[in-house]
Amino acid sequence: MDARCPWCGSDPLYVAYHDAEWGVPLHDERALFEFLTLEGAQAGLSWLTILRKREGYRRAFAEFDVERVARFDEKDVARLLADPGIVRNRLKVESALTNARATLKVREEFGGLDAYFWRFVEGCPIRNAWTDLSQIPASTPLSDAISRDLKQRGFKFVGSTIVYAHMQATGMVNDHLVSCPRHREVAALA
Repeated sequence: MDARCPWCGSDPLYVAYHDAEWGVPLHDERALFEFLTLEGAQAGLSWLTILRKREGYRRAFAEFDVERVARFDEKDVARLLADPGIVRNRLKVESALTNARATLKVREEFGGLDAYFWRFVEGCPIRNAWTDLSQIPASTPLSDAISRDLKQRGFKFVGSTIVYAHMQATGMVNDHLVSCPRHREVAALA
């Protein structure tokens, strides 16, 4: 019998994320900005911690409406830093605002985050065939290149490891183990 990827353990929130979201090719602008924000917030923390705060992030960051977040000011930063529903780290909070503003510039040049990110894989997810978690990289030359490009465009908290996690989460790469039923299911969505 096939088993889901072991990294999600048995926590119902983590299992639901694995079974319904992780690795699914994502083309929704708001959701792409959400994942970029959440992946940056996750730096140094567990993804489960971020999943548990996800609704708090949605509420605090205007449901990830890029235009609204781009207009946040110091008063909003103070409000966010007092919000226990999110990770209260000034650099991470400020990076979300910076990234919203950089996203608006990406929108002007490429039409949006969807066109921007997916051009790196020519619109087609990379389908890996890992048999063991130890084979899955934390970063790749492609995530290195995307990270460099994002940084040149003014984005923050977009190191190569964060970018690779973003690629996995948004389906730019299918890193479900081949023994996991989601590997085939996600591949069929591409």
